[in-house]
Formats: sequence, structure tokens, C-alpha cells
Amino acid sequence: MEIFRVNGGNRLEGSARVQGAKNSVLPIMAASLLARGTTVIHNCPRLSDVDAAIKILTHLGCGVAREGGSVIINSSSVTRHDIPHELMREMRSSVIFLGAVLARCGEAVMSMPGGCELGPRPVDLHLDAMRVLGAEITQDGGSISCRAARLKGRRVNLDFPSVGATENTMLCAVCCDGATVITNAAREPEIWDLQSYLARLGYQVHGAGTPAITVRGADVSGDTEHSVIPDRIAAATYLAAAACTGGDIELTGVTPGHLAAATDALSGMGCRVSGGHDSVRIDASGLRRAIRPIVTRPYPGFPTDAQPPIMAACLQAEGTTVFVENIFENRYRHTDEMKRLGADIRTEGRVAMVTGVKRLRGAPVVSTDLRGGASLVLAALMAEGVTEISGIRHIDRGYDDLAGALRSLGADISRTVTA
Repeated sequence: MEIFRVNGGNRLEGSARVQGAKNSVLPIMAASLLARGTTVIHNCPRLSDVDAAIKILTHLGCGVAREGGSVIINSSSVTRHDIPHELMREMRSSVIFLGAVLARCGEAVMSMPGGCELGPRPVDLHLDAMRVLGAEITQDGGSISCRAARLKGRRVNLDFPSVGATENTMLCAVCCDGATVITNAAREPEIWDLQSYLARLGYQVHGAGTPAITVRGADVSGDTEHSVIPDRIAAATYLAAAACTGGDIELTGVTPGHLAAATDALSGMGCRVSGGHDSVRIDASGLRRAIRPIVTRPYPGFPTDAQPPIMAACLQAEGTTVFVENIFENRYRHTDEMKRLGADIRTEGRVAMVTGVKRLRGAPVVSTDLRGGASLVLAALMAEGVTEISGIRHIDRGYDDLAGALRSLGADISRTVTA
């Protein structure tokens, strides 16, 4: 079993470049099925979720290769429309392949997705959208089967602005007859990135970043290249790490506007945050204080994925910070592990109250999900002594060498194997 071993107390300093966005590259990899040619995806992070997506594409008949920071996908020949359970369970966002496989093959068979246990993430919105576009769907236990002799563009209204359901609808709609209008669509930057990729292929997609996205079906094939946007959640994590340690770091290769919710929170804590064209600097050398309530909401609200790292930054802040989680039911699983380090956290339902403490002490802790696991690493950076973090396979799903990046900034962190 691999663990992170962190010897806390080091102040982070220096510069680091942020990886490509996990939540962009995965839907774009699914969308490559619609290219019917070769797609080269640049700025592709090395993540276990990316590896899982490569396995799915290979199973479907695509040729896939990685060259440095790029992934090359040849989808000219797709020979299967089914994704077996063992591949679906490797990542929670595997359902994103549903719309693309259905659009490409006219049918899709897969099981319910796996990944982090953050509470129910029903696929009903995805399936309802496919039905509106003309798919016949049957469910047998954990298996989903979709078929459509003909897909037709229609108005699809999402009950909730789900990122995954918006993306799945976009991917299916590009191969529909006529126009599809998605209302109450998610507005996250990753939606815009997917639209940008589809536009490079020649599909007509407009409105990403607004609550209404219009997709006109087309028959497109060809080769293209696309560079994935920076990962705003990874960036927020490193900024929070600097806040935890009273550090002074600069992140390059970022889009500062995508980080506004996180940087506003860190500024409210007393950190000095400044941004350039594609960089952000944080100087957290002053006294950290509690901040206004953090309430997670769909973009442009505070992102649920940034909540655990920002919570870590509040563990030693003066005063009490209130967190309200509106997206996932089980997003506070990391708080019990933080308490093992000496954190003062009280939770009730969707609310967590974090009161800053003077000292944290190293202890063995367990990562149970991606962002919660990263927040435990951040807490360990400021704890006295050694903290050993197990369950780091969850962290590998979304961070390209988290330990290496933190070590380059001065953290005493290593990845080791234990019995």
C-alpha cells in the first residue's frame, strides 16, 4: 500500500505550473469518439481517471497513445458500444461516455459509474435528456441500455444545472437531426472547453457559459488538436496549501478569472492575492482569520471541489468559519480525519463549523475521496510532526503528482510503500 508521509511545518515558497483540468479532459476524451478521426489532446494531466478513460476508449476500439503531456486518440474505427462494469467502476465520471457512444453507435450499454463515495449522484438527469432526444432506455439492476434508431434535436430542460448531464446532452445532440436547446445548463469553464473542442471538429455549439446552450446536429469527421484549460481546482488546492503554511507562491498557467471564488475566500482570510494574465500569486505571511460563510453552489458560485482545501486553510485561522455544502451529501467525510490531527470541527447535516486551533499534531489518517484526501495533505503540512495519509489512490484520480508539486515548493512530503 502506498501512502504520503508528511513532516509538517515547512513554509511553501516558489513557483509551480498548474496541470490541465481533470474535469475538462475527461469529457473531451469521450467527445473524441465523435471526431471519427485523430484527436491530439495537449496539456493532458497524468491521472488515474485519465488512465481509466484510455482503457474505455481502447475497449471501444479506438487507438490511444500518450506522448509526454499529450494523448493521441484515433476514433476512426469504433467496434463496440458496451462498457463493462470493471471499467465503469474505476471513475465516477465514466457516465460521460453515454452520450458520445449513443450518438456514434446508435446504442450504448454500460453499468452505473464508480469513483468517490460522496453520496448519491443519480444519472436520472442524463437518462431523461437522452429520452427527450429519442433514446429508448431500459435499466436492469445496475445496467443501463440505450438505443435510438433516430436522434432528434429538441429542447432539453435540466432540473438542476448538472455539469455531467449538460456535457452528455451536448455530446448526444451534435449527432441529432435539427437543433437542440439545453436550458438550465451548467456554466462551468469546463463546459466552454468542451464546446471549444466540438467547434474545432466543426460542430455548431453555442452558448457555453450561459444557462442556454444551442447545438445543431451535423455529420462531421476529421482530425484536430486541442489544449485543455488549466485545472482551477488543483490551482485552488495549491493556493490553499500556501495559506495553510503562511507561504508565498506563484502559480503559472492558470486562468485567474476561474479562481475568483477561491481567491476571494483566501483574501478574506487575510492573504494577499494578486493575478497576472495567466498567473496568480498568494502571500499568506500575515495572520489568518475566519471568513464569511462558504456556501457551495454551481458555477459561478463557490465550487464544491474547492471546499475541502479551503476548509484545511481555516483549521488554524482565528475565529469560526461556517461551511454549507449544497452539492454532495457526504462531502464532510474528511472532517473526522482532520479531527485526528486536532482540528475543531462540528458538523450537522450540510453544515460544518470550523474553529481555528493553535496547534495540529501529526497522526495516521485515511483519504476516502479525491478532494477530501487533498485537504488532509494540506492539514498535514501545518501539523507538528509526521502525518501518514493512506488511501491516496483517490488523490491520484485528480492530481498530477501532488507530492512532487508540493515538494518543489518546499514541503517535506514523500510517497512511500508500507506493508
